[in-house]
Amino acid sequence: MTVNNTIAHQRLILTGDRERFKDLLMRRLIECGWRDQVRMLCREAVKENEGGNVNFDTLVSRVTPRARALVPDTVKKELLQKIKTHLLTPKD
Repeated sequence: MTVNNTIAHQRLILTGDRERFKDLLMRRLIECGWRDQVRMLCREAVKENEGGNVNFDTLVSRVTPRARALVPDTVKKELLQKIKTHLLTPKD
């Protein structure tokens, strides 16, 4: 993370807006069906490993790259634009 990114991240945390953006992201991901797709990926990963137990870390490492790739570009662009606008708007 660069210095500017770190400062922007700290500003979002201090103002409480980070949580607001996280909530927006989760709403958009649910609306577009992403959460259901990730749930299916998890089920597939568990089925593929029927012979042994799948722990949480293994499941996360298997599913995360595919889940990230499934996030629609429209959701990424919307969130990025809202964060940029928020950070560039002067605060009184």
